[in-house]
Amino acid sequence: MPLGLIALALGAFGIGLTEFVIMGLLPEVAGDFGISEATAGSLISGYALSVVFGALGLTAASVRLPRKPVLLGLLVLFIVGNTLTAIAPSYGVAMLGRVVAALCHGAFFGIGSVVAADLVSEDKKSRAIAIMFTGLTAANVLGVPFGTFLGQQAGWRATFWVISGIGIISLLGIMWLVPVLRHEPESVSLRRELGAFASLQVWLSLSMTILAYGGMFGAFSYIAYTLTEVSGFSSEMVPWLLVLFGVGLFAGNWIGGRLADRSIDRTLSIFTGALLIVMVGFGALASSQTATVIALFLMGGFGFGNVAGLQSRIMQYAGNAPTLASGANIGAFNVGNALGAWAGGVGIALGLGYVSPIWIGAGITGLALLVVLFAATLARRNKQTRQSGLMPVG
Repeated sequence: MPLGLIALALGAFGIGLTEFVIMGLLPEVAGDFGISEATAGSLISGYALSVVFGALGLTAASVRLPRKPVLLGLLVLFIVGNTLTAIAPSYGVAMLGRVVAALCHGAFFGIGSVVAADLVSEDKKSRAIAIMFTGLTAANVLGVPFGTFLGQQAGWRATFWVISGIGIISLLGIMWLVPVLRHEPESVSLRRELGAFASLQVWLSLSMTILAYGGMFGAFSYIAYTLTEVSGFSSEMVPWLLVLFGVGLFAGNWIGGRLADRSIDRTLSIFTGALLIVMVGFGALASSQTATVIALFLMGGFGFGNVAGLQSRIMQYAGNAPTLASGANIGAFNVGNALGAWAGGVGIALGLGYVSPIWIGAGITGLALLVVLFAATLARRNKQTRQSGLMPVG
């Protein structure tokens, strides 16, 4: 395994931690600033929407620049944003810090996915992307639970100070371990990168990413409230239950990356369908602690098992212009994150209870499954059409 993949995973760890740890700290943040749960949840959706802007804007602006220096610059932005969040005297300043940190997120993962794929042979590209995204799973397995525990014991600001320190370590890791790349973007043009969006399959890939991720985060964004108010766990148990969810993420990412190298569409179909079944079961049995524990693990596994396949799919259909499409797909992950957090918050605000985000997430996941099946069927028909010498339809 190239050491550069470890460096990319380290950067992904820091960025993943700043995205996800806020979910376990929403009660502390809401109490500190004197705001409602739904308003505190805007720190999730605001971050996610800012990721979309950074994924498109910063990736487009840097498409012709050497990728390693761009990654280093993005991590500097990440450090500044998290430091601002840690010192925030008000909710507005905290949101500003989240926005600044989020700007680096999409471009880092979009460019980093291309870099990871460039470090390995053709038949290991999904696996390499999965290794980079292992940083996200490690952030959930280790970082989020202990970050939540630290925030509960020493105040939520302490968690963001630690995240800023991790950002510095990540910066040094990228600097030392990512090698000179084989395919730097000297000949890349923004027009050619934009041309990838003429493909219907690229848009279908973006749609399935938004819906698949939105479904999972519709359920997960307010999971701290579901665990304590519905399942009956104490607040002290929340970090350890998040460890279980993170273990599921890790297992799903590892398995999904390997299966996607064999068949991307088959893997996405199976994992999305399984995620839907798990979420329906979770919604029905959320009052049972045993069922909740099982559902948390499986929801993490099937939800995150799609990530490498979703990222590989859009790069596959973008052809020789993968950088902006890759960044756009990272933006799509976070549109889904924002959609899920918003939709779950609406359910709570309407008085539908803390199980409502799970049911809303299941509905969004059902839409994702329909898009996955449609896109896979269309791709299969187009392959058959090409083999017969006729014009494809998408």
